[in-house]
Amino acid sequence: MEDEERSSMVIGLIENRAKEVGVAAFDLRSAALHLSQYIETSSSYQNTKTLMQFYDPVVIIVSPNKLAPDSMVGVSELVDRFYPLVRKVVMARGCFDDTKGAMLVKNLAAKEPSALGLDSYYKQYYLCLAAAAATIKWTEAEKGVIVTNHSLPVTFNGSFDHMNIDATSVQNLEIIDPFHSSLLGTTNKKRSLFHTLKTTKTIGGTRLLRANLLQPLKDIETINARLDCLDELMSNEQLFFGLSQVLRKFPKETDRILCHFCFKLKKVTSGSLGFDHARKSQLLISSIILLKTALDALPLLSTVLKEANSSLLVNIHKSVCENQNYAAIRKRIGEVIDEDVLHARVPFVARTQQCFAVKTGIDGLLDIARRSFCDTSEAIHNLATQYREEFKLPNLKLPFNNRQGFYFSIPQKDIQGKLPSKFIQVVKHGNNIHCSTLELASLNVRNKSAAAECFIRTEICLEALLDAIRENASVLTLLAEVLCLLDMIVNSFAHGISTKPVDQYSRPQFTDAGRHPILESIHNDFVSNSIFLSEASNMVIVTGPNMSGKSTYLQQVCLIIILAQIGCYVPARFSTIKVVDRIFTRMGSMDNLESNSSTFMTEMKETSFIMQNLSPRSLIIMDELGRATSSSDGLAIAWSCCEFLLSVKAYTIFATHMENLSELATIYPNVKVLHFHVDINSNRLDFKFQLKDGPRHVPHYGLLLAEVAGLPRSVIDTARGITTRTTQKELKRMEVNYEQYNALQVVYRVAQRLLCLKYSSLDEDSIRQALQNIKESYIQGRV
Repeated sequence: MEDEERSSMVIGLIENRAKEVGVAAFDLRSAALHLSQYIETSSSYQNTKTLMQFYDPVVIIVSPNKLAPDSMVGVSELVDRFYPLVRKVVMARGCFDDTKGAMLVKNLAAKEPSALGLDSYYKQYYLCLAAAAATIKWTEAEKGVIVTNHSLPVTFNGSFDHMNIDATSVQNLEIIDPFHSSLLGTTNKKRSLFHTLKTTKTIGGTRLLRANLLQPLKDIETINARLDCLDELMSNEQLFFGLSQVLRKFPKETDRILCHFCFKLKKVTSGSLGFDHARKSQLLISSIILLKTALDALPLLSTVLKEANSSLLVNIHKSVCENQNYAAIRKRIGEVIDEDVLHARVPFVARTQQCFAVKTGIDGLLDIARRSFCDTSEAIHNLATQYREEFKLPNLKLPFNNRQGFYFSIPQKDIQGKLPSKFIQVVKHGNNIHCSTLELASLNVRNKSAAAECFIRTEICLEALLDAIRENASVLTLLAEVLCLLDMIVNSFAHGISTKPVDQYSRPQFTDAGRHPILESIHNDFVSNSIFLSEASNMVIVTGPNMSGKSTYLQQVCLIIILAQIGCYVPARFSTIKVVDRIFTRMGSMDNLESNSSTFMTEMKETSFIMQNLSPRSLIIMDELGRATSSSDGLAIAWSCCEFLLSVKAYTIFATHMENLSELATIYPNVKVLHFHVDINSNRLDFKFQLKDGPRHVPHYGLLLAEVAGLPRSVIDTARGITTRTTQKELKRMEVNYEQYNALQVVYRVAQRLLCLKYSSLDEDSIRQALQNIKESYIQGRV
């Protein structure tokens, strides 16, 4: 319920002996419940860590059992080790009651149980339902609320309907946070993909953007609907700027409104009505004013969207702008709330608006409390005027904040000598002195008490209105979701594209070439490179010296895939992409002292996790493998892993310094070798950062770098002689492989081109010409 960009998630975790984990994530900000259940496939709980990375919880609820079977790390110990800064709550095992959880979800869900699949999958989801029971019980007890029936959006296994990016890959790809705050001496802080795209105007839009980057879409229809919307915004400037202006009319906290209507304060006795209850009443009144402001802006949104053509915007217009429930809610609000009341950010103005939210004459006690509030407010301002004259302080000001109420602010230059003894709590603040007096403190208490009475009486007046609003909580959920989605598409995606040159971003096409979106925002001279992967050529081995651009290229490919699958244009002149279900990365590692793992062991654990969880629709990025052990073992492991990945048919990009791995292309026709071009001038490496076909042996680039580092000449000369002899042996072996497998490779490449032609959209004459070109290339041996 805090006004923050970060998550307000309360998460319940429980597991069984079969290492099956149930997760219930309750979003306190937007009042939504997300349930997931899965079998944990790794002993390090990678799937659970990925969900924790996504939800970023403020509270984690676990049962008392500390250790899982077979002495593996249980979820409770996982929380202790990896999330020490998150509040951990241990609840009795009996609180994790799946039967009670099923009843709660059935009663609280906005949708019917049949629509959720609860009737069919009750037994399958028993762990996450048990976690839901504990999570809701804790939330209601801790916050002093009751969740309103049929108000919660509930999703089952939501994360598995999206692309899965494990926590290690999120870090490697710098999706949310950068490795370093600056790059190559630049002061530009926009290093992560999230911060590059974060031009959203609302907190809900920012959180939706973060969620989409961590869990991109897999549904092509939804992705294309967003892309169609972007197409229309990019081609219709009037619509783009109209939507940008209208979205500013909606309060920044619109999505937060919902939680106050989905949660109902528990009944309290008159004796317990204090400032805490008054504060909750104040938040409720503020939410109604925010809701009124949002509903007042809806007709403007309707006007802008009326001429829209893309299916996404048309559906928003039909489901929101033409929905009569919003007009009915606005009418009910107008019967009780004064029309002149507006949402305000200035603290005292906001407090005044909240005190005078309800129309005059509805409640006599409220009118008396208001009169007292006005009298004390006037007395405070009269006191300030009196002090200006009495102490000759013409520039004395009377600021207000919610914590301490009114206080005096006096410029230091106006104070001759010491302040009169009447002034207390004196604090220096910049060029001003902040202080108070006993009279002001007394009036502050009376003013705060009168405001609290106003809030409590106002809530009593609003009970019937609140009940009516709670009956329509589902349409308010829809409104908040729509505004967050529009904020992300208009203010992030469309705005980001509109600030770039016309030909630099394009719409991706999805079927069974680009630039780096982060680096190009920092470096104007970023070199673009292309990528081609298909079922017939599903592994690319990238070679090149250190600092030639391999790691940047690997990161670029992943980020382009992520951008495409969140429904955004990508930094490429043309792109055709297959939907990816998971992205795995193994990029650069070091010793992990916490888990007592060496660099090589860390590499092997990451690789093992990839091997156990990949599918034919996964994208695997490997940046070096096996270099942290002996050269023979490292090559053997890297080669064997490549052959395993080839057998699974997953798309793989493998960057390496081991030129021996290029031999894979002489044996397997679906392996392609690329290299980053480097020129050698006067024993110096000139990096071009351009990706080219085929292997290329850059002679002794390691020795050149060693020479620059200052190694003795005799050491360099000896090393050069040794590497020359070993390289000659390797070249002879590659020639033998080439002669043995070349005929098969040629046939395979011809078949690959014929398959591409089969599914192309070319006209008949172009296909005939392409077939003739393939025939000539085959005869001349240039395939």
